[in-house]
Amino acid sequence: MPKFNLQDFECLERWPTSPGNLRNKVSQMLLNSHNANCKVEAVNRTTGEYRIVLQGTLDKDESRWDTP
Repeated sequence: MPKFNLQDFECLERWPTSPGNLRNKVSQMLLNSHNANCKVEAVNRTTGEYRIVLQGTLDKDESRWDTP
């Protein structure tokens, strides 16, 4: 699995991006986090627009992903 690092945050803010590309980067970020929380800030039932906030701490233990 690719390691998510601090430089990858720049990729998250690139717009426009495909939902698939964003899903992959966010998945990498969450899987490489020590903890994570999500807050739904807004949902517009008419337009389908939503806003969520993710907050967490990236796992800095590099050895966790090493294979023997």
